[in-house]
Amino acid sequence: MSRILIAGSDSLIMPECRLMLEAKGYTMQHCLNLHEALALVLEDPPDLLVTEKGFSGKTGDVDLIRAVKACLQKANIPIFLVMEESQLQVELDWDNYPVDDILTRPFTPELLLTRIRLAESRMIRAFDNNPLSRLPGNTSIIRAIQRVLGAPEGYAVCYVDIDNFKPYNDRYGFSRGDEVILMVARVMVNVVDEVARKGSFVGHIGGDDFVFIVREEMVEPVCKKILANFELVRNMFLSAEDIAVGEFVGRDRQDRETRFGLLSLSIAAVTTGGGRYTHYGEVSSVASQLKHCVKKLEGSNYLIDRRER
Repeated sequence: MSRILIAGSDSLIMPECRLMLEAKGYTMQHCLNLHEALALVLEDPPDLLVTEKGFSGKTGDVDLIRAVKACLQKANIPIFLVMEESQLQVELDWDNYPVDDILTRPFTPELLLTRIRLAESRMIRAFDNNPLSRLPGNTSIIRAIQRVLGAPEGYAVCYVDIDNFKPYNDRYGFSRGDEVILMVARVMVNVVDEVARKGSFVGHIGGDDFVFIVREEMVEPVCKKILANFELVRNMFLSAEDIAVGEFVGRDRQDRETRFGLLSLSIAAVTTGGGRYTHYGEVSSVASQLKHCVKKLEGSNYLIDRRER
């Protein structure tokens, strides 16, 4: 069930509201100041945020809302802003408050629960988060690519693929395969967030295919660190026997017994500077060509396409 971050005063959520939400399976974490709330959002993002107008000083509410909206680990976290009735008389700049719903004090436990469930249902209908990784899916990926194609700055659209993932699944099982997918998602999100957060994006196409977008000048350090971090944790998902021999035996797509290399990553990066492309399909086509080349290389590798059109 969803985890709710309560960011505000002790009276923001009354005890009767807490009791009802806990009875329905929700868990809550309460932060009284901006520093604690931001740390939680960065380290272990919640599934939903409830905060109040004027939280933690003059701009604390805006700073927290912006941090949640910029969160790469979980896309489209619903945000509730609690206000006094009198505060509605002053028109807010909703560009500074990109919240999903507002609540005015006082409110009943039943109303709060209904609005939370409505927000969750609306998020499922409106967004395309991958159900396993919770990263944005294909519709969001297309929008993100089109956004950077129209930007004056140069970006790199990077397609990530886990090599030998199907035979790995056959050998280790789908549950273990899901753990590998989640590990790769965490590695990408953490590196992009740490090295190249500004203007970045991380998405999950599906299965073992991902996309991340960073500024063009940051693509090389990001690719290198993703591959390095992946290598540090990869062996946690392999047996000692397979690690010792450096390969494992499985069956290929023609059902023939084949020796496969250990898990590795292939990254195909397409740069967008100079108005090279106008449609996401062009980027995807070039990336497919690059992936065909990079996957022929042994181990984890990346290729960056910087060709002029």
